[in-house]
Amino acid sequence: MVHESVQDYYGRILNQSSDLQTNACCTGADIPAHLKTIMGRIHDEVITRYYGCGLIMPPQLEGARILDLGCGAGRDVYVLSALVGEQGEVVGVDMTPQQLEVARRHQAFHAEAFGHARSNVRFIDGYIEKLDELDLEPGSFDIIVSNCVINLSPDKMAVLAGACRLLKPGGELYFSDVYSDRRVPRRLVRDSVLYGECLSGALYWRDFLHLAKQAGFDDPRLVESAPITIENPEQQAKVGDIRFCSATYRLFRSADLEPGCEDYGHKVRYQGTVSDFPEDLPFDEATTFGKDQWQAVCGNTYRMLRHSRYRRHFEFHEGRAHLGPFAGCGSGKPFAAACGTPAPSSQRGGCC
Repeated sequence: MVHESVQDYYGRILNQSSDLQTNACCTGADIPAHLKTIMGRIHDEVITRYYGCGLIMPPQLEGARILDLGCGAGRDVYVLSALVGEQGEVVGVDMTPQQLEVARRHQAFHAEAFGHARSNVRFIDGYIEKLDELDLEPGSFDIIVSNCVINLSPDKMAVLAGACRLLKPGGELYFSDVYSDRRVPRRLVRDSVLYGECLSGALYWRDFLHLAKQAGFDDPRLVESAPITIENPEQQAKVGDIRFCSATYRLFRSADLEPGCEDYGHKVRYQGTVSDFPEDLPFDEATTFGKDQWQAVCGNTYRMLRHSRYRRHFEFHEGRAHLGPFAGCGSGKPFAAACGTPAPSSQRGGCC
């Protein structure tokens, strides 16, 4: 029933981003200059059918194989296709035929726009909770992304577990979604408008962290978060005091991560070699690596860097003994001070 309701909302009711009744499914983050250039080449029809809540383009994507869960009309797929280049591949999965029809219609257009001899994307019709039923090889993706879609799934645990199964060792799930500051009551979950607007299907953020670890992603890292202001009196009245936040997390698939951040005396030095990040490389809410600076990191961060696509961009100094808890990592909590109160009306942005 949930699938049918979401398909109807995104296939029949929504024809463009301006049809949304709230601003939950809208990217509010500033877009870096190198991405603006790429987005300027995306076909207008694809842009108008975009319903994301964040930026899901992490650094260092050249040659990567990427899976987009809930790709919709393909805006993020096509941006990523430019970033991975002709040696990479981007696969999009979605369950809404109308969205996929738009995405597939413009494959040749984008291949030409980005100077590719052939399209390096493909789209699969399927459910993100049933990734094991699709033509996708386990352990074959470097990165999995998703943009404001997992909240729409009726089985979020299945999505996270399926993503972990498809990632290579050292790969990551890098995604943006909507979270709540408490568990959303069932009466609101059954509201088709609130659900379709990416609100009432949102996970309580503590429940998300628990599910992520159950699925095999120890130590989820919050990248950024921002408050959601509904700005629709009718829908705001329904949710009452429940607060919502858009947040981007990165989850690395690694068998040797610990439940918490521990100090072993590890240090790393960024060499400034990641494209578009010559001086500073952002990693999570609490960590940015400056070029040519030795920086203390916890054991988990050390392993995430050393066992992932980032390893050739760092020098590593291994510590020798456990020194206790590491205090330099973020909380992972999206409802920090910045998200605790609604932004002034002058700072609120519209959709896309």
